[in-house]
Amino acid sequence: MEGGRNQLNSGNGTGDNVVRSGFPLSFWEAAVGALVILGFAVGLLLVYLTLPASDYSFLKLPRNLEELQILRDHLETYTSDYTAQVLVGYCVVYVFMQTFMIPGTVFMSLLAGALFGVLGGVALVVFTATAGASSCFFLSKIVGRPLVFTLWPDKLVFFQEQVARRRERLLNYMLFLRLTPTLPNTFINVASPIVDVPYHIFLLATVIGLIPAAYITVKAGIALAELQSVTDLYDFNSIAAMFLIGVVSITPTLMGSNEQKKKKASAAIE
Repeated sequence: MEGGRNQLNSGNGTGDNVVRSGFPLSFWEAAVGALVILGFAVGLLLVYLTLPASDYSFLKLPRNLEELQILRDHLETYTSDYTAQVLVGYCVVYVFMQTFMIPGTVFMSLLAGALFGVLGGVALVVFTATAGASSCFFLSKIVGRPLVFTLWPDKLVFFQEQVARRRERLLNYMLFLRLTPTLPNTFINVASPIVDVPYHIFLLATVIGLIPAAYITVKAGIALAELQSVTDLYDFNSIAAMFLIGVVSITPTLMGSNEQKKKKASAAIE
């Protein structure tokens, strides 16, 4: 474990100094984050300015199913008349939440199902979730190292070791992580560039791995009025199916590791 921590620290000569400071970001790193936030804010403002004059007090991030139903009831009218504005606004909000690890994207996924149906909702959720994860990936590549060292030092070392061990079949391992709750998705988004996960592998695993959960959530959003709790989204069959897909995805990685061990053992005997 200590060796992994030293390996991670060696990637940034100032890593130890950053972690010890009271605020983990330097001035320029904080400035980059502020500019990204400003960009999202400008995007939302432009969408708002193109909408007709009305009372938009209902526009807020839903924190429970009741607030989500109120938001859905109001947006249904606007979706038919101002489809482009609603789509752009939805995308900006979802990507912003994914980029800065703001909880509540499950409600946004439910809303996509309620407004756009299964096919359109799944496509929208997978697109925005992937865009948000990618935005988080690249932002973390610039400013994320001190934050991850501060928030999840041990988890980061574990992730680094697993990625190093499964480098030859890394896509299978990343798919497994996306399909199972082994590591939180927010942590994967932030930590992947720090442990040198190539972006093309990160992107493929994200796009493919998000589809099953997106389908379940979006489909539930169509019958939003019947949903009593967010925990009702994932029944035993849904969880079992996703876990099975995850196990299948990582099987080639495990088999590859066993083959490497056998080769090393044979070489040692010879």
